[in-house]
Amino acid sequence: MADTSIEWTDATWNPVAGCSIESAGCKFCYAMRMAERLEAMGIEKYSGLTRRSAGRAKWTGKIRLDHAALQIPLKWKKPRKIFVNSMSDLFHVDVPVDFIRDVWKIMGKTPMHTYQILTKRPEYMATVLASREFRTLRNVWLGCSVEDDRVLARLDALRQVPAAVRFVSFEPLIGSVAKANLKDIHWAIVGGESGPQARPMNPDWVDEIHDLCIDEGTAFFFKQWGGRNKKATGRTLNGQTYDQMPLGLDAQPL
Repeated sequence: MADTSIEWTDATWNPVAGCSIESAGCKFCYAMRMAERLEAMGIEKYSGLTRRSAGRAKWTGKIRLDHAALQIPLKWKKPRKIFVNSMSDLFHVDVPVDFIRDVWKIMGKTPMHTYQILTKRPEYMATVLASREFRTLRNVWLGCSVEDDRVLARLDALRQVPAAVRFVSFEPLIGSVAKANLKDIHWAIVGGESGPQARPMNPDWVDEIHDLCIDEGTAFFFKQWGGRNKKATGRTLNGQTYDQMPLGLDAQPL
């Protein structure tokens, strides 16, 4: 686990590393660049997870389980919001259900923390969590990524998932999602793509989401405009900073 600069969480926890391209939002994934960098630093956990293609790092599709990392949250006594698998997807089809079950046990043992799990595969998440052995944990938030209107069906799948909090990350937002249905979605994060090849985000797309959130009562969190230098573009929208959390929560866990 490590502290992080991600605006909507406090720390990251990566019991799984590695992934595969799922949709257009994955094209310039920061985690691919980071995994390549960590491998170059000699960190074995990330060895062979990416390859060079068209001048950039791409996932090889290899998944690596880090059993030792499972115990890390047990050592954290101060309550944290924890982004689970910032370098992978817990609900990648190649992550064994038994391992997901082990992650669930650790989260159940550490109710002082709030865990935020984000997937691009909510259909599989819904299938796995339908099993009675996966009880709904109050301190676990479940979400999916939606980058444009081609993957809006992910929200329908997310609604099938039993969760204390359901959230969507519209990041990287590369197209309009004006037709998104935010019913029973408690929190929406919006952000533009960042990095050397970042695709631009139209401000109208952000305003569309903000309006949807107001209509549905969904908490709205504007993360960044993105671009080559995300610090320069900032994270204010129409002169305001939006840091809303689900159910009116501040930075504290449920």
